[in-house]
Amino acid sequence: MVKWFYLHGLASSPQSRKAQVLSDRLQKQGQVLHRVDLNEGGFSNLTVSRQIRQVSALIAQEDRVALIGSSLGGLTAAWVAQESLIVERLLLLAPAFGFPDCWLTAAELQDWQTSGHRLIYHYGQGRSLPLTYHFVEDARTWSPHRLTRPVPTTIIHGRQDEVIPIQSSRDYAKTRSWVELIEVDSDHALGQLHPRVWQEVIGERRQ
Repeated sequence: MVKWFYLHGLASSPQSRKAQVLSDRLQKQGQVLHRVDLNEGGFSNLTVSRQIRQVSALIAQEDRVALIGSSLGGLTAAWVAQESLIVERLLLLAPAFGFPDCWLTAAELQDWQTSGHRLIYHYGQGRSLPLTYHFVEDARTWSPHRLTRPVPTTIIHGRQDEVIPIQSSRDYAKTRSWVELIEVDSDHALGQLHPRVWQEVIGERRQ
């Protein structure tokens, strides 16, 4: 049986609402959603590279794996699947392709670089925490253009996404025949989705 892992987004946690909804859906099918805490090692020194290493090490002893990644966790999941043949399937929720340049203005990124850190509100901890500019430098090295392994992938992205433009997922899916893009009327949080959507992407017909 495939083992499911959930990778949360930037400044989130394994206890997010999406993680709980998906966990409940899989539990009804007799499966467990293993929710990874990507904050381990401290938030201030977070990088995409660190997340990829953490998840890759965590799943290394598994036989069959499916990854669900939200936002930055989606970018991380895509890169783990690129490098690990045991990943059989991806479900990416508003994946952060083009991050962080699509998230902040050039002026905001310049201010971040000048100060060396930026305060980010961490929803998992309920307070603002500093994140070093090295996060930006590292994230830019993980371009989605280099993702070429044909892993069956479903992307759900909101047309009203205010953080990661849906065009990034459209561009990604357009050049990869193994990617299915589901566009929905929602924002980045994907909080308004009907339960039927989750049933479609993790339901028994796709096992």
